[in-house]
Amino acid sequence: MLKAEHRLRRSQDFTSTVRRGAAARRASVVVHARVTDEPIPAKVGFVVGRAIGGAVVRNTVRRRLRHTVACHLAELPDGSKVVVRALPEAGRASREAMVADVRRALGSAIRRARSR
Repeated sequence: MLKAEHRLRRSQDFTSTVRRGAAARRASVVVHARVTDEPIPAKVGFVVGRAIGGAVVRNTVRRRLRHTVACHLAELPDGSKVVVRALPEAGRASREAMVADVRRALGSAIRRARSR
């Protein structure tokens, strides 16, 4: 579980991160990242739509994404905002495949966002 200080909550934050941030796509996820100069802890939000599957599948995918990102939260720079959007493949992907996709996409999106 992510602490409250690391959760992206406002819809404006989701929208600005997706529109102005750098994106990296893998088979099961798209990660949007935006790095700012604000002295705040990194914040992360998740989007898991109905295309993923039923409620049980969506909640399983959301829990896996949260756990994976929580393990890599210390690697995110302060002031960064990240949105992890699950693709339909996420409902069928194995745990290992999803973890690998999130790791690679997260690293790539952060590198792109820093270079902007």
